[in-house]
Amino acid sequence: MSALVPAPGTLREGQTFAGASGMARWASFVKLPHTVFALPFALVGATIATRTAPITMAMVGWVMLAFTSARWVAMAVNRIVDREYDAKNPRTAQREIPRGAIAVGEAWVTVAIAAAVFIWTAWMLNPLCFMLSPVALGWVCFYSFTKRFTRYAHLVLGLGIAIAPVGGYLAVTGAWSNPWWVLIALTAAVMSWSGGFDILYALPDVAFDRAAGLHSMPAALGVVRAIGVARALHVVTVVALSVTVWAVGAGTIAWSGVALVAALLAYEHSLVSSSDLSKLDAAFFTMNGVVSMVFFGCILADRVLA
Repeated sequence: MSALVPAPGTLREGQTFAGASGMARWASFVKLPHTVFALPFALVGATIATRTAPITMAMVGWVMLAFTSARWVAMAVNRIVDREYDAKNPRTAQREIPRGAIAVGEAWVTVAIAAAVFIWTAWMLNPLCFMLSPVALGWVCFYSFTKRFTRYAHLVLGLGIAIAPVGGYLAVTGAWSNPWWVLIALTAAVMSWSGGFDILYALPDVAFDRAAGLHSMPAALGVVRAIGVARALHVVTVVALSVTVWAVGAGTIAWSGVALVAALLAYEHSLVSSSDLSKLDAAFFTMNGVVSMVFFGCILADRVLA
């Protein structure tokens, strides 16, 4: 696969694959490297579920396939419905649909295939997952329209990503958590974490969003106040993760994971200021991938070694 570098003479977003091969085009279309953000949290949900129900490798495989297909639907729909805005924004004009590398019809075909795969994987897991699968797909598609009417689109995205750990849990148990608020706490953690980093991701687009009539926290509040909201959301993340770890009776290694997440988020915010967005790629892409993988690693190690 092509390296993650800009093609000569073009302006590209971070984490975009250079090259004209089909693999590079489609991997960039759905931002394949971003999978590292939420997939570990889907596995966190599955790992926590093993405290009440057994897990098999087949379940793990189905969870990963379900996550991948649902994420494809979400990303592809977002690219399709935003294509006209993307074409006008210098930061996104080189995305695959605006520059003609992928046709809208092709993109819709992949959405249909990925949606069918997701529903099939949900059916293979258990009746509850199958019953909820259309709801999950509907929500992740709904996000793509929210910037047109609300500044809280970041939280809608966050809740969409938070479906991953809930889905991982339900895939193993086939039932809601007991106590019921364990999954609520985990949802709050992932929702606030991803909503916060999506606010940071929107910082470079303040001028464009305002001119285009799109809504976001940075466009509505300004850069300084939006960064403050992102920081507050990440405080909620640490608190909610703490509640989750306490509620499931996890041990020292899991608590170390919470502490590491707190430290990583603090470092992420040290990279971004209202006067300097030059390290935004490192804050958004690198650090958030590390956050999810570190926390999953600690939850898994705590479960295996406890």
